[in-house]
Amino acid sequence: MPKTPLELPVGIRIWNDELRRGRRHLFEGYTFEPLEGTTDSFRFTLAAAPEKIPAIMRELCAAGQAEEAFLILEYYPDEQSMASGDAENPPAAPDVYYSPYLSIDEIFTGLEPYLLRLLHDGFVGFGLANNRLGLEIFFSEEKTLTCFTDNHIRITNLMHRLGLPHVGETTFHLDLGHDHFSLLCHPRHELPEALAKLDKSDLDSIHFCGELVDQFGMYPVEETLSFFLTRREQDSIEAALKKHPDYDDFACEDFGATLLDWNDFVGECEIGFEGDLDDYRLGLHLRDIIAYVIGQVDTPLGTKMRDILAETDERFQKLLTDRRKRFDQPDSNQTPPPFWYQGMVASPGATLRRDLIRQGWFKPHN
Repeated sequence: MPKTPLELPVGIRIWNDELRRGRRHLFEGYTFEPLEGTTDSFRFTLAAAPEKIPAIMRELCAAGQAEEAFLILEYYPDEQSMASGDAENPPAAPDVYYSPYLSIDEIFTGLEPYLLRLLHDGFVGFGLANNRLGLEIFFSEEKTLTCFTDNHIRITNLMHRLGLPHVGETTFHLDLGHDHFSLLCHPRHELPEALAKLDKSDLDSIHFCGELVDQFGMYPVEETLSFFLTRREQDSIEAALKKHPDYDDFACEDFGATLLDWNDFVGECEIGFEGDLDDYRLGLHLRDIIAYVIGQVDTPLGTKMRDILAETDERFQKLLTDRRKRFDQPDSNQTPPPFWYQGMVASPGATLRRDLIRQGWFKPHN
């Protein structure tokens, strides 16, 4: 398969000294490797001309049998956070937003007026994911496309059909010294013709990404817990949940969301839990469900989930006081109770504290 020289977006510029060192030319193509922490999934990384990326993303969705997904958007909330960092002040990370699950067609229809800006701005990344299918496709601010999949044969066949060669040990532009530029940094004559016609405000990533957040009903995501569950792992979790009469409603959901919900609950407890006693019990119930699944699935997957939650669990245990007292564990006579039922968080909000007093957990003057 002949090699096609890589056309870079205007938001990426290779350093001149890198070009003078006689580095090999950059070409379109892809590499892939096993995804760390999984036994059956792969990470594909590909570079191609910007105008080819939307069609490739749609083809990857089809190959992954995804009829719906959620949109992912990463951008910097202000100009200051776009500035390069140094050893003492590392660069700020972009804000991350997710949309609700939407049809693939609805997402691309809504993105159409913005695609050229998303593809060329050096401070913006976007993608789609369907966690239940173990599929994530993301075009980063580095302007490479990554795809997580459990069917590398199907994807390699797709790459061949799209004319993208497997380049093995190669140099992508992200391996070379380079700078990122926003669309506002360029004179109009350096921009693609369609972008040169836009107003200055429409070229501002803070402005047009804000429009996308509003249009898609997106919400900010704190990525304090990072993991990936494959389709096979999700299937195993679903089978386990279907065995439990009280957990069957969770079986068809993305179990990764349950892990994230537990992490979010712990975060709420760290700043002072503002819900009532029922809300608190619901949070603990999430950990009940997780514990049940860990006990039902095979050992490697159970170990993986324990590892995912190790830091979150440790944070929660540090919050608990009066740990010799058993809080509440409905429908279980397990002794000793799991750690999340041993004691109470140190900073209950006024509503939870009131409910705990009514339950006799502690006296009002304590």
